[in-house]
Amino acid sequence: MENSGNGDIPEDANEHCPGTQSEAAGKSDACQGCPNQQICATAPKGPDPDLLPIAERMATVKHKILVLSGKGGVGKSTFSAQLSFALAAMDYQVGLLDIDICGPSIPKMLGLEGQDIHQSNLGWSPCYVESNLGVMSIGFMLPNPDEAVIWRGPRKNGLIKQFLKDVYWGELDYLVVDAPPGTSDEHISIVQCLLETGIDGAIIVTTPQQVSLIDVRKEVSFCKKVGINVLGVVENMSGLCQPLRDIKFLKPSGTSEQSDVTEWALQYMKERAPELLNLMAYSEVFDSSGGGAMKMCQEMGVPFLGKVPLDPQLCKAAEEGKSCFEDQKCTASAPALKSIIEKLIPKRAAENGV
Repeated sequence: MENSGNGDIPEDANEHCPGTQSEAAGKSDACQGCPNQQICATAPKGPDPDLLPIAERMATVKHKILVLSGKGGVGKSTFSAQLSFALAAMDYQVGLLDIDICGPSIPKMLGLEGQDIHQSNLGWSPCYVESNLGVMSIGFMLPNPDEAVIWRGPRKNGLIKQFLKDVYWGELDYLVVDAPPGTSDEHISIVQCLLETGIDGAIIVTTPQQVSLIDVRKEVSFCKKVGINVLGVVENMSGLCQPLRDIKFLKPSGTSEQSDVTEWALQYMKERAPELLNLMAYSEVFDSSGGGAMKMCQEMGVPFLGKVPLDPQLCKAAEEGKSCFEDQKCTASAPALKSIIEKLIPKRAAENGV
C-alpha cells in the first residue's frame, strides 16, 4: 500500500482514489467500479482505537519477531517452537504467540495440549512451559481439539487484536509470533498492530524446491512493501540427514512387498566395517537444483540464515512437545538450529551453549 494524506491507497484502486480513511471513501465518482468500493464505504474511518491499548501492552516487550512462510507445511511452527525453547534456555523471558487461527499446532509442539487459558484482573494469562516461556494460542480455547475454526477475516483480526491487547505477558525479552502461511488477513492485522509498537523483523521459513520458493518470494515482497525488516531466510528440510545406524534397510522383492533386513545389515557393518556406523546418511528429498533459498536471498537482497536438515529426531521432538536441545538425539538438526540462532542473537547463544 501507498500512503497519502487521505489515508492508505490500495494497489488495485482506481485513479484519483480519495484514500481508505477519507470520508469520501467508496462514495466519490472516482470510486465507481473499484473492487474495494463496498469495503471502503462501510469500513470505520480514522485511527484504530485498539492501537493505543495494544501499544501500552506491548511496551513491556523488548523484541518482537514474526516467523512467516509463503508455503504451508514447511516447518514454520516447528522452527518457532524450537526458537522459543532456545531463547528460554538462554534465560530470556519469552512469549510465543500463535496466530494461526485455523490450524493451531503450537500447543502440541510445546507439550501444552489440553491446557486452558485463565483470566485475571490483569488480562488473559498465557500457558507456561517453564516460568520464562509462556504460550498463547486459539488452540487453548477450543472445547474439542478436532473442532474446525471457520471464521471470516474480521473475526480473525478481532482475536489477534485481543491476543495483543488482553494477554498479560509481563516483562518479555522476546515475543515470537507464529503466523499462518501466506500474506492474508492475519498478516496484515498483526503487521498493522505491531508496526506501531516497534518490531525487530521477520524470519521467513522455506523448503529448497522452487514450488516453495515461488511463494516465499511473495512473502519477502510483502515484508518490503509493509516496511518489515527481513531478519533472514531459513531453508528447512534441506535434505534428509540421520545417523546411518538409525536407517531402516529393505530388500526389494520384485513386488510391492519388501523384506526388512535392517538387523542383518547393521550386524554386517558392525562385523566388517564398524566405522560406517559412525557416519551420517544424507539424501536430497526436494529438488534444490535451482539454487534453493541461498540463491533466492542473493537475488532479493535479504540475509540467508542457514539450512536445517530434515531430521526424524526433530520431528519426534515436535510431536512430543520437547526442545531439540535437551538431549543429544537431534544430532543433525540441533547444531544447524544453533548456528542460525547464533546469527540472530550471537553473544548470548554462545555464552549459554545452546
